[in-house]
Amino acid sequence: MATATENIELYEQQTKSGTTDPFPYDRLMIHYRKQKEYKKELQLINQALKVFSERLKKQTNQIFEGAKSRTASKKLMEKFGRSVGLMDKKGNLKMLPEPLARWTKRKQTVQQKIKKVKT
Repeated sequence: MATATENIELYEQQTKSGTTDPFPYDRLMIHYRKQKEYKKELQLINQALKVFSERLKKQTNQIFEGAKSRTASKKLMEKFGRSVGLMDKKGNLKMLPEPLARWTKRKQTVQQKIKKVKT
């Protein structure tokens, strides 16, 4: 059976490789939170947000690759998104998918904790 230290090392290796599985990121964030290592947690959150935002962008672009008319498909998707309240007038997502929404919220909390520690 693996020890907690071995698990942490494994999670760190996975996150450094840029895995798109949210589990190691979540476990490391919890570990850093319990150890009160907020700066490390913030760095990890930023890394995770970057990896998963790029993944979301890739997935969105793949939707349009197969379409004959990208502009028509994009306009139709944006119109639908606006009609159901998922996108604003500029075509930006109003709601982030999980785990991005959860991590964005946690990022704000960690930033506040770092400010409290400094003062």
